[in-house]
Amino acid sequence: MTRTSVPITVFARTTSSPAHTYQVIVPIDLAQVFKSWGPFPGVAEVRDQTGTWNRPGTSRQTWFTDGSKADERLTEIAEGHGFAYELSGFTNVLSKLVSGVRGEWSFLPDGTGTSIRWTYDFRPLPGRRWIVAGPFKQLWIRYMRAALTRMVTVVQETPHSIVEQ
Repeated sequence: MTRTSVPITVFARTTSSPAHTYQVIVPIDLAQVFKSWGPFPGVAEVRDQTGTWNRPGTSRQTWFTDGSKADERLTEIAEGHGFAYELSGFTNVLSKLVSGVRGEWSFLPDGTGTSIRWTYDFRPLPGRRWIVAGPFKQLWIRYMRAALTRMVTVVQETPHSIVEQ
């Protein structure tokens, strides 16, 4: 069977526990960590969120610094361990490349810290897989790594007492 999606995965480690890492990353301010990089815009703001971003079915719109947007819907939560979401309705160049994206996060114990695994699984439009799997993927990996590095910094700078309340 030929795989039609294009998964892109990045990893990082934090010295914080999986529970703390999860509690900081799930509700993180996207504009704080998704900055413009290369050809990709940053996140400007989140609008129209239907509830707290910790329940499957919650949706929101992510608006980018170039004025484009995407729809996001939380699909799965494994409390303290991971979550998944779907992105669709892109109004930027991604609308010409993919029908949607599934994002997945996992937070696994790693000694006294946490191993973070983040995957974006792109669903290319017909005839576009070669672009997504080739030149786009190489750039997107760098964008994800930069965002994840900023997230790890936020996790490690957030006191445990703040997220445990």
